[in-house]
Amino acid sequence: MNTNNNIPKLRLWVSYILQGIIVIMLLMGAFNNLLMTEMAVTGAKEMGYPEYSVHYLGIILLVSTLLYAIPKTAFIGAILLTGWLGGAVATHIIHGDPLSNIFFPILFGIVVWTCLLLRHKKMYDVFLNR
Repeated sequence: MNTNNNIPKLRLWVSYILQGIIVIMLLMGAFNNLLMTEMAVTGAKEMGYPEYSVHYLGIILLVSTLLYAIPKTAFIGAILLTGWLGGAVATHIIHGDPLSNIFFPILFGIVVWTCLLLRHKKMYDVFLNR
């Protein structure tokens, strides 16, 4: 199914570039967790997560991000990443972190869905009431 019919090329390019940035950043986080880097383990422990969970969190983030990066599964990936980012917001709130730490996962979630909105005509039309 081609969802790119009659969508301006600039809008498509903006969506692909934004999605690429998000995917790269999330993949970096996933690989840090999978490789059990000191930064990932220390950060997880500071947030109250046990050390053994870092690897599992990396797997979840990797699978969710890959699903988001593949056009046919991007919607499922976006749903999973929304859950991931919601967990990040909840963790930062429970931990009593500053507002900036809470703001960035929310911003990422908005960008995740904006990319899909820009790329899919039906979603774009419904959201903007056209």
